[in-house]
Amino acid sequence: MGTYENLLLQLEEGILTITINRADKMNALNIDTVREIKAAMQQVYDDENVKGVIITGAGEKAFVAGADIAEIAELSEVNARNFAERGQEIFSMIENCNKPVIAAVNGFALGGGCELAMACHMRVATNNAKFGQPEVNLGLIPGYGGTQRLPLLIGRSKALEMMMTGDMISADEARMLGLANHVVVPDELIATCRAILKKILSKAPLAIGLVIECVNAVFDKEENGYQTEANSFARCCASEDFVEGTNAFLEKRKPVFKGL
Repeated sequence: MGTYENLLLQLEEGILTITINRADKMNALNIDTVREIKAAMQQVYDDENVKGVIITGAGEKAFVAGADIAEIAELSEVNARNFAERGQEIFSMIENCNKPVIAAVNGFALGGGCELAMACHMRVATNNAKFGQPEVNLGLIPGYGGTQRLPLLIGRSKALEMMMTGDMISADEARMLGLANHVVVPDELIATCRAILKKILSKAPLAIGLVIECVNAVFDKEENGYQTEANSFARCCASEDFVEGTNAFLEKRKPVFKGL
């Protein structure tokens, strides 16, 4: 799966676990780590053996506790714009991946860590997890898509409160608001993510990818989501998996999908 300085990659039963491995730095996202996340996601796109993804952080304290402040402090207006656009591009790779990506949030998911989790299709959190966008404490705003994704997930008013106060919320509040799908004890985190992915991977791969595409179209101002849905529905009906799925239902057996 390639060699990385700041990531650990493990592929098992079609599920690739990407672990941000900077526990001594609370898994903070420095430039090199963000670059490696892009390379790892490109492997996800290219490798047919990868069917689903879990993104998590090393250790028990943090999923990702934010960006590398030492690097942030050196930004100027010009390179800050490039910095933000590069991060947004990489996180969009996660959001638009046609394979399911789950964030396994263990501990703090702050700043860029919260933004990374939100770019994933789902979030499973430990009961001690904390979510937040505390950038205003540094005289900043979120730059990796946080101002756009957080309101879509939890609503405009609560998102504004979180980003303007810089306050953290608990895993239970995140679940109540729709930011976390599930809250589990730490020992069950990865197992829960794998169970969700295994259920998803038992379904038709083409349909799963098109569900992701259609749901993302809801939030794309340049796209007619209803037309995207109709086009995707038609694509499904032209697929071998559609024939297999309907035949299996009528024959009262489990379908065997091939992604075709």
